[in-house]
Amino acid sequence: MNNLDFGNILRRPEAGALLGLLAVLIFFVVFGGIDFLKPAGTASWLNVAANLGIVALPIGLLMIAGELDISIGAMIPAGSMTVAILSGHYELPIWIGMLGSIAVGICVGIINGLLVVRTAVPSLIVTLGMLFAVQGLTLGFSVLLTGTTSVALSAPDWAKFLFGQFIANSFQVIILWWLAITAIYVFFIHYSPFGNWIFAMGGDKVSARNAGIPTDRLTIILFVLSATSASFVGMCQAILFNSAQVSGGMIFIFNCIISVVVGGVLLTGGFGSIIGIFFGTITFAIVNQGIYFTDFDRNWSSLIIGIMLLLAVLMNNTFRKMALNYSPKKKKGAE
Repeated sequence: MNNLDFGNILRRPEAGALLGLLAVLIFFVVFGGIDFLKPAGTASWLNVAANLGIVALPIGLLMIAGELDISIGAMIPAGSMTVAILSGHYELPIWIGMLGSIAVGICVGIINGLLVVRTAVPSLIVTLGMLFAVQGLTLGFSVLLTGTTSVALSAPDWAKFLFGQFIANSFQVIILWWLAITAIYVFFIHYSPFGNWIFAMGGDKVSARNAGIPTDRLTIILFVLSATSASFVGMCQAILFNSAQVSGGMIFIFNCIISVVVGGVLLTGGFGSIIGIFFGTITFAIVNQGIYFTDFDRNWSSLIIGIMLLLAVLMNNTFRKMALNYSPKKKKGAE
């Protein structure tokens, strides 16, 4: 079968990510023992992957399009505190608090997108400013409205069932949301014109605009997706743990970028895939949690995590270069 060419397989953005995932999985099965794959062990890294993955997907799309959003670090506690203040402190129906969380994400995303397309200021600078602005607003309004930085929340059973329960006492229900959202992204990015537009933007935004692609509108939509995804994760965490705090979320910035890069997305834009980001997120979660199943000294955990993630990225780049330099052999008799 000519289409199933080895070089063609390696050229796929998710090829290196899948190989990196298999490598770290084997490593921790060997050094972490079978407990790593038991339900409790699997849940430890799947829960991390799900919360991280929902945010990493739109961040990956932004990076493919040549942009970046680091304001997600403030959007997670903002989404969490919004639902907690509205439905916990003021005892409004939970659906109002949830809509409030999503609305905050949409508003911040629109502002980020408009500032990027209207001012031509790099998205890193725009979202860095938004990061501190949202942090300050979240802290200020929390203290002003509730007098505290931590708010309790008691969600009804239906909200717990959909957004904040443990399946089999270990697996967060957000895992199902992550899988469903990933499937939706795969369809729209790889099987609809929108995906081609995003890749074209990452390759050359000016040429994409000249070709009739609505680059400004797409940029705003991508920023809305990233901010809303972050506020959604914060909302789910508040419902799951029955409380919200103004701190937390900053670690998501670097973890998302690492997951996306491990998943095969180029920092320069124009190259990547949803499946690759999916694999990269799982790889990061396994490395992040797998260390606790081994006998390694915990004082060296950050070093081990850093080395393994660096190796995964290097392997990704190596396979990509091999693919670009690969030429399939012609069959005998072929002209």
